[in-house]
Amino acid sequence: QVQLVESGGGLVQAGGSLRLSCAASGRTFSSYAMGWFRQAPGKEREFVAAISGRGRTTYYPDSVQGRFTIARDNAKNTVYLQMNSLKPEDTAVYYCAAAGSVSSTARGYGSWGQGTQVTVSS
Repeated sequence: QVQLVESGGGLVQAGGSLRLSCAASGRTFSSYAMGWFRQAPGKEREFVAAISGRGRTTYYPDSVQGRFTIARDNAKNTVYLQMNSLKPEDTAVYYCAAAGSVSSTARGYGSWGQGTQVTVSS
């Protein structure tokens, strides 16, 4: 399994931006599809974005389409989530995850980071 460590969370005002990073261990990072999920208190974990191993394909739910962008740098073993036009409802703990193939469901991912808190104030 791959080890994942997220960073970049914090407090931001509505309309602002944040970029999350997820650093992965191991030599086979490009073989993993990567995803971002989020979980707010009292809610289920929610799919946010996914990217294929070579970065050619990305997926987003309607809730973040056009505001969030997932990208990866396989040379740096890192995946990013650029979040623009943030809303208070984007407040959650954000997790990155690795999978053998792209999936929008949490069950499709076998390795998870510890999460990073994103808080958007109104």
